[in-house]
Amino acid sequence: MKSLVLAEKPSVAKEIARVLGANGKQKSWYEGPNYVVTWALGHLVELAEPEDYDPTYKTWRLEDLPIIPGEMKLKVIRETSHQYKAVAQLCKRPDIGELIIATDAGREGELVARWIMELVHWRKPFKRLWISSQTDKAIREGFQKLKPGRDYDRLYMSAVCRAEADWLVGLNVTRALTSKYNAQLAAGRVQTPTLAMVMEREREIAGFRPVPYWTVTADFGGFTAMWRKDDRHDGRLYDKAEAEAIVARIRGKQAVAEQVRTTERMELHPLAYDLTELQRDANKRLGFSAKMTSNVLQRLYEQHKLVTYPRTDSRYLTSDMAPTFKSRLESVATGPYAPLARPLLRKPLAVTKRIVDDSKVSDHHAIIPTEQYVQLGALSPDERRLYDLIVRRFISLFYGPSRYDETSLVIRAGDDRFYARGYVQKEAGWKELYGSLPSFAEEDDEDETENDKASQESRAATLPSQRLPELKPGQKLEAKNTRAGEYQTKPPSRHTEASLLSGMEKRGLGTPATRADVIEKLLHTDTIERGQNRLVPTGKGKQLIELVAEDLRSPDLTAEWERELERIAQGKGDPKAFMAGIRTRAAGLVAEVKTSGKEYKPHNLTHSKCPDCGERMMETKGKRGKMLVCPNRECGFRRAAEPSLSGRRCPQCHKRMEIHDGKAGKYFQCRPCNVVEKLDTDGSGGGGGKAGRKQQAHLAKQFSDNVSLGSSLGDALKAALERGGDKQE
Repeated sequence: MKSLVLAEKPSVAKEIARVLGANGKQKSWYEGPNYVVTWALGHLVELAEPEDYDPTYKTWRLEDLPIIPGEMKLKVIRETSHQYKAVAQLCKRPDIGELIIATDAGREGELVARWIMELVHWRKPFKRLWISSQTDKAIREGFQKLKPGRDYDRLYMSAVCRAEADWLVGLNVTRALTSKYNAQLAAGRVQTPTLAMVMEREREIAGFRPVPYWTVTADFGGFTAMWRKDDRHDGRLYDKAEAEAIVARIRGKQAVAEQVRTTERMELHPLAYDLTELQRDANKRLGFSAKMTSNVLQRLYEQHKLVTYPRTDSRYLTSDMAPTFKSRLESVATGPYAPLARPLLRKPLAVTKRIVDDSKVSDHHAIIPTEQYVQLGALSPDERRLYDLIVRRFISLFYGPSRYDETSLVIRAGDDRFYARGYVQKEAGWKELYGSLPSFAEEDDEDETENDKASQESRAATLPSQRLPELKPGQKLEAKNTRAGEYQTKPPSRHTEASLLSGMEKRGLGTPATRADVIEKLLHTDTIERGQNRLVPTGKGKQLIELVAEDLRSPDLTAEWERELERIAQGKGDPKAFMAGIRTRAAGLVAEVKTSGKEYKPHNLTHSKCPDCGERMMETKGKRGKMLVCPNRECGFRRAAEPSLSGRRCPQCHKRMEIHDGKAGKYFQCRPCNVVEKLDTDGSGGGGGKAGRKQQAHLAKQFSDNVSLGSSLGDALKAALERGGDKQE
């Protein structure tokens, strides 16, 4: 009997088949003496649509809501049905004795396989391949240690609950909002509270009022110090006269070093990457979006086999991996990493609890390089840059702490005191890997959504960080160039993807595998937009968040659901009770939309009218650029916002004319001259041939007779039209 191996993608199936010796290539699978390896194309099976339960649901009507089936049905995805049929036929082969699930080792990967198994009515034994990298060695070892498929039943139940909850909440609320307000308004269990976070920051910015303040600084010969009222004061003065009085008081005063305190400090290396931390870092340091990071990382994992499983929420490694650390360092010790990794290979590695901690690893460990030899030249520029972050972070785990001396200085001038702080680097430690790059300290990992406002307001009042001279208590100093600097408090910054990911993680919104897609969905539905690496709510997003029920806007409810899904995966939660609560909540959310008295005004209405129904068209962003869409859903007319240019030339200005669709058919229009010509029934538009040239020359003559252009310009225009009337660009 043979084993049927089900991978998630053709590329992964190809590699597994090669390692297992299944070299017989068929259209939809690979076959060898012991294994048949096939694949899904992402999901092959999905939850049924409302119209699959009742054809009347194909039309969106508020009165039909909520749609809450007693039992959720599955259906084959039409676009990939050919592959599903092939998999189903393989499952029925009498020589297939067991199924090995080799889809991605996570919640979504489990769902991909189990839904296929459910529709094909799989009743034979099945096992689970659970690996954290795609190297040949990992695949071989994984097949030697296959796990019982039933060990992952709880993970499957969690995945089903997640999918059904998103369907019930997202579909019902989206249909309710869209039907009531006659606009494409999408809401969801995770995307709506994420949008609310962006809006909350926008309200903080809009409500912010800058406050002027002053600080007093003095130059003491080679370093600068700031006046403070006492140790706890931040140096800010909100009275200009008071600041100027301090400046006047200091002039001519003898200063003395009252207190000199030096403390040795150290900064430990940052933890290894999980997906969210890597997305944050790539956004801050490389300018990558979260989705771009996921895509590039997936290529490094699947195609190049250079990194471990990407969709992890752990920043620690397991104890059984410790023997592989040196071989991983040997693999990456090439190019710019050779002088950084080779010194570590000459001595035992310092493996601490900050690196290895089994208690802090659930399904997958942190993202680190594999033992696969790397050819840097084979990577694209984006792959190279992201791989660089991962490799340097991994090598830094085995470097010592960064050590420095921090010197705090208090200078007395009369009754006033000035404060200064300086640093002297003693050992670069792990920072040696980053040269002059900003610190990767754990402080950088803090949620910017909480700290950004305070840090920006106090930035000007922060003690200068500088190199201080050797000073002793009681040493005399001279205050030079004492001055009062004027500043203003600053509003919090708009969210970057890095700070939004931090906020989502802190509030329990989504998972590492889904957060990037949530942000992309908000962008694609035109509720937020990117501007200089910042996320800004659109007019649509601002209104949508007000139309949605408060419960759905709150991160607390969604975070509670996410925690319960995790409990279900661990076998501690009750799937039936969870879904009963979701059904009740979905009905309540729809009822709130139905009874709401709020209004929606499209923010993107244009002056262009729909040629079919006369409604003012809305401008939207699509995959092919901006589109003009009729807001009347029963009409559905749409066209490109920037019409395509035809080969037809304007008889007046000789520029290429736009081609449009109208009630009477297609027509040409020159926007600058407002010349409109109907497209001929043969589709040629009269743009070529002798008759077309004569007509254009006649129109040009008529134009030049009616408009005072000057004889030379008129003659030149006519000559140009006659020469090139039948030419097309």
